[in-house]
Amino acid sequence: MNSSEFKVKGEDLLRKIRELINEGNVNRIIIKNDSGKVYLEIPVTLGLIGALMLPVLAAVGALAALAADFTIEVIHKD
Repeated sequence: MNSSEFKVKGEDLLRKIRELINEGNVNRIIIKNDSGKVYLEIPVTLGLIGALMLPVLAAVGALAALAADFTIEVIHKD
């Protein structure tokens, strides 16, 4: 699996997650704080798109209010 990381501010977290999901070549998204603690792991599958994604995005929005800086690790499909 190929992975990459992005550092984002809390206010940009939800926008970046939506952008990554819409890319289509993402397998899993892991949201961590600056010290590496994992807050949320999002498996991105075709079945999770649409209405099922709303609770996940709400959780991401709530996370954005908790901390100022996040690291997003993205695991891409091969």
